[in-house]
Amino acid sequence: MAFYMWQGSYTTEAIKAMVDKPQDRMPAGKALVESAGGTLHHLFFCMGSDDVVAIAEAPDDATMAAVSFALGASGAFSAGRTTKLVTSTEAMAAMQSAQGILKGYTPATG
Repeated sequence: MAFYMWQGSYTTEAIKAMVDKPQDRMPAGKALVESAGGTLHHLFFCMGSDDVVAIAEAPDDATMAAVSFALGASGAFSAGRTTKLVTSTEAMAAMQSAQGILKGYTPATG
């Protein structure tokens, strides 16, 4: 399974609801991701441009896109974005592949 980072910003109404009735959003997030066949590893609340960051695994990009669409359609978020993550092992394999690709590449010169 691939790893993904989902970052989102809650609507004013969602923040008000959590302040009025504090609630742990991890169980709901975990259930949502698991219903799509994935695993939610971490859910962090943030100080900054995002309100929440989640680290999840999903079988493929289409599955994570479906999770992102579901979150967007929920009405609880004013913005969200998904970033596919690459493990160090995957990055090393890509770097090694890049060595061979680079040998046949001629950069532009001025």
